[in-house]
Amino acid sequence: MKAYLEPQEVDLLEENAWGYDARARRREPCLMYQLLIRLLFRLGGRVSEVLGIRVEDIDFKNRRITIEHLKVRTKLSCPDCGVRLSRTAKFCPGCGVTVEKAVTEATEHRRQRTLPIDKKTLEMLREYINHPDSPVRTDGRSLFNMRRGQAWKVVREAAERAGLDTLVNPETGEVRGISPHRLRDAHAVHAIKADDSTDSVRLLQEMLGHKSIETTMRYRKVAGEELEEWYEKLWGEE
Repeated sequence: MKAYLEPQEVDLLEENAWGYDARARRREPCLMYQLLIRLLFRLGGRVSEVLGIRVEDIDFKNRRITIEHLKVRTKLSCPDCGVRLSRTAKFCPGCGVTVEKAVTEATEHRRQRTLPIDKKTLEMLREYINHPDSPVRTDGRSLFNMRRGQAWKVVREAAERAGLDTLVNPETGEVRGISPHRLRDAHAVHAIKADDSTDSVRLLQEMLGHKSIETTMRYRKVAGEELEEWYEKLWGEE
């Protein structure tokens, strides 16, 4: 069983991204759904980042897209002394009291990154934004008038229509379906297979928005075939 999608399989997903045309009363290729899949792959973005893209985030002249990553962090603390607690704490390590209900504090962390994008995708974006039936015309700002659940459904149904099977997590062996995050994985593995140098991995880290390069290096392990090649050199065809 495969661990990740190949670029040609992502092309199949795009081709099979269909929606329902109310006027024609039939299902047919949908530019919005195709763009969703294409941006998830070409930008290597998280689904929340791609769904949050606004028209003003697209720089057509310089071929760049700015995406924003919002992360909500929850802090738990003791109601008596204010010492920070773990999620599973039953006793406060500061004052020793039994913690029945911790104080919860949520903080938002926003990070932006501006990413390059290819000409073909920009052409599709321009066509989509200028289309008379584009949701951009009614919304005025958002590129996609879509929730996470619908985005998952678009990718899942395109995969079923394309005849693409489930994937396996190379680290845990867990079988998982094709989802928006698998397109982010596909971007990372494709980049590593094209160039696995230190500089390339650092640039990939910036592209994916990873805080730690160790997170990005996991994709090198998935994409790498060095161990098999090394072993083959040792023993050859016995």
